[in-house]
Amino acid sequence: MFDMAGYTLKVKQAVDYIKEKTRCLPEICIILGSGLSSIAQSVEMPQVIDYAEIPGFSISTAPGHKGQLIFGQMHGKSVVLMNGRFHYYEGYSMKEVTFPIRVMQMMGIKYLFATNAAGGLNPEFQKANPCIITDHINFFGDNPLIGPNNEQWGPRFPDMSECYSKDLIEKAEKAAQKLGIKVFKGIYLGITGPTFETPAELRMMREFGADLVGMSTIPEIITARHAGIKILGISCITDMAIAEDLEPLTAQQVIDVANSTGKKIAQIIMEVVKNI
Repeated sequence: MFDMAGYTLKVKQAVDYIKEKTRCLPEICIILGSGLSSIAQSVEMPQVIDYAEIPGFSISTAPGHKGQLIFGQMHGKSVVLMNGRFHYYEGYSMKEVTFPIRVMQMMGIKYLFATNAAGGLNPEFQKANPCIITDHINFFGDNPLIGPNNEQWGPRFPDMSECYSKDLIEKAEKAAQKLGIKVFKGIYLGITGPTFETPAELRMMREFGADLVGMSTIPEIITARHAGIKILGISCITDMAIAEDLEPLTAQQVIDVANSTGKKIAQIIMEVVKNI
């Protein structure tokens, strides 16, 4: 049986440590996906805490994930950036993957902006563009809420009818339009990885109604919804995962495209932050 009391204590210890290091009490948390660390350049008066320093935090081993919390200001609002996340494919449990979200919850976060790199399943999408996530399909075969429930954190059976805030989606669309940035909207399907998908798997995902596929985000979103946090999800379409025209893909290719598209996503996020 999972030790919820011990896990809760670890979260508290992490929060206590962070509060000793910074006086910043952020209301917005932004998770930076693969290749999207350029968003960090938008933070004013940054204060960095390495994951390795924080009790209970794991070490991010994925390419392009630095493993830092960056506290600071963005358009007059207190924010914290997770410069790197934990993935299920790294061998971490769902509780370890979502540990930072519980820490953010206990620190009083109200909004979570989750970014990621994803393959485009929808043939109408175009590579190197942002896509606002409207919903998701959990193909991890696991759920971070399995096990004992901490009622102080959220209900046993949380509602998932609006995982991604319609209000934040609308703000992101308006921001992109104002900035002249082309964006798509779609449903994100999450898998464990670390293998990229086979053509047969991609055909199945498309039949299931997915527009994007990636190896992260959903565990964090489920946990944040359990916590009552409002969520905006934005993917960088790093490649076109079309089964009928599938080409070999490397992690470096994904990171390169995400790096080039990260500035667009940063602009959208900054505009949304301004309008919250």
